[in-house]
Amino acid sequence: MTIFVNKGDQYLTPVQLERRAQKHIRRSWPLQRREKSIRLGDGQFDAFMTDFSANHDTNKANNLFNWQLQEYRKATARLDQYVLADGRPELTEMQPTGEQVYNEDTGEMEDVLHEVVVQTAVEPLPATVEILVYNEEDPEAEPTVETVDNPEIIRDTEERAAAQSVVDATPDEVKNFN
Repeated sequence: MTIFVNKGDQYLTPVQLERRAQKHIRRSWPLQRREKSIRLGDGQFDAFMTDFSANHDTNKANNLFNWQLQEYRKATARLDQYVLADGRPELTEMQPTGEQVYNEDTGEMEDVLHEVVVQTAVEPLPATVEILVYNEEDPEAEPTVETVDNPEIIRDTEERAAAQSVVDATPDEVKNFN
């Protein structure tokens, strides 16, 4: 069987995929053996290549799947990041300290818990920022201050939209892959 790209493998560039295919052909059918089969006209190399071509279509399909999976994972990781315009709240949870105390009411030992910050708070970015605008026609003129939409928020929104379009375009088979 000449299927050497499986779903879930690392994505191969088209050049890497072709090199791997050629390496497999050379390993299975060395040049001298190929030439002999062609010269004798026995059809063995042709049969191998027919089988290889059908299996290589599967390699290509699996490699496309792997590329989609890679891009889907990147996109979902980007969407999992907090929205800069919204910020992020602080999250805490109670975790055991490793120490135990006796509870007289229940008659059992209980873990001593301590509140731990598991996610730090991040303040939302301001919606607008002020920038200095220089007059190109009069370099001696004083610059003016202009209020513009925050470029970081604009970039964040554009990246999220691009990531969401990747997620939306990803086939369900890829989304449901473990």
